[in-house]
Amino acid sequence: MSCQTHKEHEHKHGASCGHTAIKHNDHTDYLHDDHLHHVHEDHVDECSLADSDTNKSVCTPDHACEGHEKAHKHGPKCGHEAVPHGDHTDYLVAGHLHSPCGDHCDHHGAVAMA
Repeated sequence: MSCQTHKEHEHKHGASCGHTAIKHNDHTDYLHDDHLHHVHEDHVDECSLADSDTNKSVCTPDHACEGHEKAHKHGPKCGHEAVPHGDHTDYLVAGHLHSPCGDHCDHHGAVAMA
């Protein structure tokens, strides 16, 4: 897990904070402003999902996109929440990670919603 302290974070994350919660390793993270936040003692950590067997960063041109039209392009303000994954950003669609790739989007695995 790669985490680092998020400076000047005023919002209090928790079960009723309104942000999407994802199970990540042994804790819960919250998607907030294109970041993955983990409440850790007296501060908030910036997290990223690791490139792993569960969330592998591979090209999947035959992935049948569920949750949007085939022509949909992921990016800032596309309507899907951004999720830091390895060295890039994926987008949460129907419980799994999509990554833009040429004329399609790759499936980078499912995430466990909290």
